[in-house]
Amino acid sequence: MIENIWVFMTATFGGFGPILLLGFIGLFAIIITLPMFVAKRADPFDKIQGSGYRGNRRSNTGSSLRLNGENKSNLDRFSAYLEPQNQKEFTQRRLKLVQAGYRTRSAVRTYHFAQFVLGMVGLAGGALYTFLLAPEPDLVMAMAKTVGPAFVGYYFPSYWVERRRQTRQEELLQGFPDTLDLMLVCIEAGQSLDQTIQRVARESAVSYPTLAEELTIVSNEIRAGKERATVLRDFAERSNVSDIKAFVSVLVQSAIFGTTIGEALRVYAAEMRDKRVMRAEEKANTLPTKMTLATMMFTVPPLLVILVGPSLYDIYVYLFNAY
Repeated sequence: MIENIWVFMTATFGGFGPILLLGFIGLFAIIITLPMFVAKRADPFDKIQGSGYRGNRRSNTGSSLRLNGENKSNLDRFSAYLEPQNQKEFTQRRLKLVQAGYRTRSAVRTYHFAQFVLGMVGLAGGALYTFLLAPEPDLVMAMAKTVGPAFVGYYFPSYWVERRRQTRQEELLQGFPDTLDLMLVCIEAGQSLDQTIQRVARESAVSYPTLAEELTIVSNEIRAGKERATVLRDFAERSNVSDIKAFVSVLVQSAIFGTTIGEALRVYAAEMRDKRVMRAEEKANTLPTKMTLATMMFTVPPLLVILVGPSLYDIYVYLFNAY
């Protein structure tokens, strides 16, 4: 019977028919056994908390409100498989997602779930294309075409998050000098630093929404009672921009040594304006180097055709008439 199945698969799908059959059998086995590994046993404390005591109505009500108020997603049951168990690795992954603008509690879970799903979709698509639509006789090329899309799908979320981080850092860096000037105006007008941050966040929401969002978080955390120095350091860590880190250091040192914030902001704002001009000049100076290749590819060949083309044609006509 096994020989008949082997012959049938070879005749139907070619030399990779048995390999394809084994792959489908393995995938089916994974699908069957996956619920057994994913199933999470109920915690006895959860049962006690869910049932509550009949004699204490207040405790039961508070427990039900707390359970209903939690924002639980469908991926919570897979958290042990979709989140790194190492606390350091989990913190680094969450920090990258926060720097990219993803601040939800389930961001890490969603990130790894997207990696898993896109990897499986790429693997299935590559196997379908390689073994059914365009069979490849070479085993190495067949494996490369099958596994290649899986690697692309698996690493695409990492590429997306990294691009989002870079984009947000550029937006923060671009709007930071103007924000400093506005903060300096508010400080010199007599407002406190907390009021200044709140006002600047509101005024810059249209022109620089990313920076306004970060300043809004800073303002809300300060109003919630969190220590100002800790809030500012968290802001610097979320932004991951050297200019903002230096600005936070200036504010913290100004508060520690009791110096005037307005004077420190005036000096630092002037420095940020000079750095923005220097960045613009640097981009302008690198532009001719970047345009060299485009100039050689799109300008020199047409120019050679225009200048040398008629001469070559005359030489061809002369030689044709001579011989």
